[in-house]
Amino acid sequence: MTFFYQSMNHVVLAIVITTFFLLLFSIRTNPFFAAGAFVQEMFTSRKYLLHFTAMIAILFSNKMELWLEQHMHSRADFTDQIYALEGNFVASIQTWFRNDALTQASTFFYVVVFTSVMIASTLFYTYTKQYKLFYAVCYALIFNYLIAIPFYLFFPVREVWSFHPNVSMLIHDLFPTFEQDYRPLSGIDNCFPSLHTSISVTMAVIAMRSNNRFWRVFTACSAVFIIFSIFYLGIHWLTDMCAGMLLGLFAARTALRIAEGKPLLVTNLLSGLLRSRQIGK
Repeated sequence: MTFFYQSMNHVVLAIVITTFFLLLFSIRTNPFFAAGAFVQEMFTSRKYLLHFTAMIAILFSNKMELWLEQHMHSRADFTDQIYALEGNFVASIQTWFRNDALTQASTFFYVVVFTSVMIASTLFYTYTKQYKLFYAVCYALIFNYLIAIPFYLFFPVREVWSFHPNVSMLIHDLFPTFEQDYRPLSGIDNCFPSLHTSISVTMAVIAMRSNNRFWRVFTACSAVFIIFSIFYLGIHWLTDMCAGMLLGLFAARTALRIAEGKPLLVTNLLSGLLRSRQIGK
């Protein structure tokens, strides 16, 4: 039986249910305990509250980016150059793999699991008192958006289905109101780099530091499937994915170093240069 997302309300309900089960399988107890731990930290830890608020604020920065787009008099379009570089890669993926069951699974992971993993990560790390990983998630999401948004403004690339004549947007088969309900969260030319790729990779890399085997395995597997889905569903170019991979790895590694109180690589480099100059004198 095919499940259709008739509205954003259906998507939100699916995200809530999926988050519930992700927490159930990871903490092996009532997921509401994780929600309770989150509320407690919000009211008792100023540091926690500030980090969470900053993370939520940056997640809505796409709204500001879309507003800026509307007020920019002229914007370039680099889709032609990306297509000249890649050709029919995405079209071939759709042709080789297309079937109804895979379309449903890919839509579920792209629309629902992607968001559920971010929500469950904050609750899971809070409940298990892995606060450094919670802070790493906050920092990493901020880095992802701060780096991606300038590209969306000044290096716009259109989604594959809107450009390539042989590629379809398969999400429309299951989520007919996608353009009205989900599109306002991201512009059709907000393609390079792929945030679905970068954030999924970010969540998986941070989860590798977790002490929970289920969470490590699930975030890694979901990242792989989401990366496949961005091609299969006809959304992103291979170039978008490569840039997203690099961004996700950078954001995760940098965020982990900050959360763990370690100096950044740039700081180490500058310190080394200063020491070498002092020795030279």
